[in-house]
Amino acid sequence: MTPSHPTPLTLTVEAGAGTVLVHVAGDLDFESSHELLKTVEQWLGERRDTGGEPADLRIEFSALDTIDTTGLSILLMIRRMTDLRGVRLHLDGRPPALERLLDVTGTLHHLTAPCARIPGEERPVEQRPADRPAGEQRPGTG
Repeated sequence: MTPSHPTPLTLTVEAGAGTVLVHVAGDLDFESSHELLKTVEQWLGERRDTGGEPADLRIEFSALDTIDTTGLSILLMIRRMTDLRGVRLHLDGRPPALERLLDVTGTLHHLTAPCARIPGEERPVEQRPADRPAGEQRPGTG
């Protein structure tokens, strides 16, 4: 039996007027996912330094092979980064494995909701359960 080898992560970046597009191919996992974070930080930082910060960051996943929880953590970090800069995050071409991970972890809506810092766009407000009155704490929190 031949052991399986992870597919190396490949990132390709295209920058246009108001948009940075990052193509992700291969495995986004513990060993490689920080490369995506560094790439996004670099491109958003460079664009800000030149006064042309993009309005949109598009991450294209159609060539993604696998993603683990470290990859998901990096996506959440990127979301925080884009929110702070007022940049809209788009997760395009999501394969079934990524879609399933985002659904099971309850992060799909958070990662794909509009950015709160862009005028006219609002992030969804977390709703408290109807059976817990305002001001009442969850059991075990206080």
